[in-house]
Parts: sequence; C-alpha cells; structure tokens
Amino acid sequence: MERHELMRLLAGDDAASKAALAALADGGEYVVWEAGPRLSDGHAGTFAIRHRRMQRKGAETLGWERAVELLRERAQPIRIGQIKACDRSWIYTFFLTEDGGDLIACAGVRRPDGAPPQ
Repeated sequence: MERHELMRLLAGDDAASKAALAALADGGEYVVWEAGPRLSDGHAGTFAIRHRRMQRKGAETLGWERAVELLRERAQPIRIGQIKACDRSWIYTFFLTEDGGDLIACAGVRRPDGAPPQ
C-alpha cells in the first residue's frame, strides 16, 4: 500500500487516526501485512487481551476500546498494519477491510520511557 493511500484512509475524525496520520506524515515507518486476511471478530479478543496487558503495565493508549468494539461488530476478513512514529514513542495499529479500501479502526500505544527501539 502506498503512503498516500494510507494517509487518505487515516483522515478520520477520531484521535487515534489523527495521531497515526500525523506520525505517517512526519515520515513514520509503516507496514500493511500482506498475509491472508484475518477474521476481525476472532482478533477482537486477542487485541482486548493486549490492551488489558498494556493497561496493567501503565502504558498510555489511544483508541483501543473503540477498536476492539468495532472488530467485535465486524465478522468479516480484515488486514492489519502498523505505523511507528519517527522517534519510536508511539506505535499505531490499524485495521483495514480485506481489500484495503477502508479503515475499520486505529489504536495507538505510547512506548514506555527507556524501552529499546524496535
């Protein structure tokens, strides 16, 4: 997926999408995994567990509750991608329709201070 296409998809009004778009516009690295599509409702539980784990560790998160809710409501295949801010302070996970034509949800997590870059 081309950067400008992803930027167009992230041009929503929720805080996580806006922040991810800003990170992407600032030159952040991104990837959209090409592996076969995954069923969104099946992944909702996985991402809910990840969110709870982040919260227990005291990580600042953005948009995870809404992303999990939207994934649970959708029983269709999705594609997953990730954006890393240039300074690696935030990592955004985004969920697209199977064809990559629409954004379903976006969520972010601030990396804890002192964490090594990935």
